[in-house]
Amino acid sequence: MSSISDALQIAVDHQRAGRLPEAEQVCRQILAVEPNHADAWHVLGLIANQFGKWQAAAQCIERAVALNPADAEAHSNLGTVFKNQGNLVSAIDSFRKAVELRPDFAEAYCNLGNALKAQGKPDEAVDCYLRAIELKPNVADFHRALGSAYFARRRFDEAKACYGNALVLRPGDSQSHHDLALAAHAQGNLDEAVRHYRQAIEVHPGYAEAHFHLGTGLQGQGKSGEAVACYRRALQLRPDFAEAHNYLGTALNDLGLVDEAQACFHQALKLNPDYAEAHHNRAIAFKDQGQLDEAIRCFRRALEINPDDARVHGNLLYSLQYQHGVEPQTTYEEHRRWNAKYAEPLGRSIQPHSNERSPGRRLRIGYVSPNFRNHCQSLFTVPLLSSHDHAAYEIFCYADVRSPDDMSERLRSYADSWRDISGLADEQVAQLVRQDQIDILVDLTMHMMGSRLLLFARKPAPVQVCWLAYPGTTGLATMDYRLTDPYLDPPGQFDRFYAEKSIRLADTFWCYDPLTCEPPVNKLPALDHGVITFGSLNNFCKTNAVVLKLWARVLHAAEQSRLMLLAYEGLHRQRTMEFLVQEGISAERIVFATPRLRPQYLGLYHQIDIGLDTVPYNGHTTSLDAYWMGVPVITLVGNTVVGRAGLSQLTNLGLPELIAQSADEFVTIAWQLASDVNRLSVLRHSLRQRMQQSPLMDAPRFARNIESAYSAMWRRWCAKVE
Repeated sequence: MSSISDALQIAVDHQRAGRLPEAEQVCRQILAVEPNHADAWHVLGLIANQFGKWQAAAQCIERAVALNPADAEAHSNLGTVFKNQGNLVSAIDSFRKAVELRPDFAEAYCNLGNALKAQGKPDEAVDCYLRAIELKPNVADFHRALGSAYFARRRFDEAKACYGNALVLRPGDSQSHHDLALAAHAQGNLDEAVRHYRQAIEVHPGYAEAHFHLGTGLQGQGKSGEAVACYRRALQLRPDFAEAHNYLGTALNDLGLVDEAQACFHQALKLNPDYAEAHHNRAIAFKDQGQLDEAIRCFRRALEINPDDARVHGNLLYSLQYQHGVEPQTTYEEHRRWNAKYAEPLGRSIQPHSNERSPGRRLRIGYVSPNFRNHCQSLFTVPLLSSHDHAAYEIFCYADVRSPDDMSERLRSYADSWRDISGLADEQVAQLVRQDQIDILVDLTMHMMGSRLLLFARKPAPVQVCWLAYPGTTGLATMDYRLTDPYLDPPGQFDRFYAEKSIRLADTFWCYDPLTCEPPVNKLPALDHGVITFGSLNNFCKTNAVVLKLWARVLHAAEQSRLMLLAYEGLHRQRTMEFLVQEGISAERIVFATPRLRPQYLGLYHQIDIGLDTVPYNGHTTSLDAYWMGVPVITLVGNTVVGRAGLSQLTNLGLPELIAQSADEFVTIAWQLASDVNRLSVLRHSLRQRMQQSPLMDAPRFARNIESAYSAMWRRWCAKVE
């Protein structure tokens, strides 16, 4: 017997040292002599587990347990094998048996917690980890495991405390630094997250995941160039790291390196063809390149793989606004599908509203946006928020802004209350809105990036409204109203395509403030160049075959002219050039400018005489910028609400002669205007003043119009019995 015991110890020493073939040989020698030696079967199972032979491992340890049912360690190790097999039910049963046999078995409690967490029961897992820590308080891995369970429950402060405890017990542990960074990142504390990612890398320079997540943190801070370097380092360490290829693509796309970005998405999908996020990001890149058909195909593929991703479906909805030939009914039906899939199931969380039903009292208005920062939305939120009547309306801003800036501070100064909701789940924000007793909650994002529509699906306020992002519909049954104007939405024309009731403001959907007087309007460029420069500085996603054919007709009509377009460098520029050449326009007449910061972007209008609008999605902010810089924009009225923006803006400017109802009329207006330099010069020097004197820049008037709409909505709710 003693010789067998000695042999078993030799087998255990080999197994722990990783000398698995030697350990297996000794175990089999023991079993040849004593076939029912439970410990030998147990060790043989551990060896098989280390080889990754989980079925054999389970058979061996099950034999050991059958021979010695009181061996708690064997039950725990059997649970580990079952967990490796993905058999969580059996794993949990084995771990429970282990702690039943040995109530002080801390490691088994931790293993049980791991299995319960994997089964989607983080609360039960927390109890197990706490018991393990109670038994052995100085084991860093137990604290880290508890932190991971709190993380799964979005209890990030408690998770960070656990990771901090693990670092006290094991200073310099790269994994704990990394996990602490992830928790801070999830809270929106990007500075803290980046600091801990860097500490993880300092301890473990070859930690590919830490380099990757450092990149995500830096990218979240708007430092895409630094993020690129991190992703590239992660890929040096792990060339098959599909997530790093994907995120490298997003950072490159941020930098305007669209062709390189597409190559990254292609590589990510080569490594993982069912990587939904890579299909989604590839769709965004296609959209930015003006390839709407390909973009929509990729969005739909991402949804096939992950049909529960409301964000991807929302991006598909937004992209449909840009696609030529899509009927409003088709777009509306897709929006209603989004509502049925993601929003309706949240209806059970809607609570009765206890707001005081008093029509004349001071109302609490809440605005929700991820763009309370240096963003084009500020051109419209500044004039409204700065002009609100605070005696009659108490203004709350719910800011989903992870990196606030100087504009955030400016906007904050206009609010009575500012709520930072970055890192908060929709249900947490809904609870905050209910606590604040908001009467009217206003969404400024709809299906654009950073959407919080699933907050509105929970109906935390009695009245809910969408405005600003774009004139359209959310599709949301719980969104009561949408703000629009009589030119975008003539009564009865599009109402059947909206889930919300349309409230038409008296004048305009937009109230614009350029937030700068620089650069000034210059003299007409044609006077120096001798040619008319047409231009479109719209997002390139609005550039399609129909609009290019239209612009080519304009260039043919105005022979002494050229066209300036805004686009990052890449193959999409070449495709555009080739298309126009096929339409008979020489390449020398096409000029491309690269997107740039706002002051330099506005300076591009110094080179443009006449703006050409896009179809089916007109210029919105871009056209207002053009008018501010003295550049008239010729528009073609579309058959959707987003295609009537030019009509609305030009009507408010008192320039209906620049509105075309057909492609032929568009070309005629462009030719006539290009042929009349004197008229162009007059427009050049009068447009800015015309803007300032129009409803488009009358902030007090706009604020009173919106407040009047809010009051009407509120009176209607007060009169309604819920």
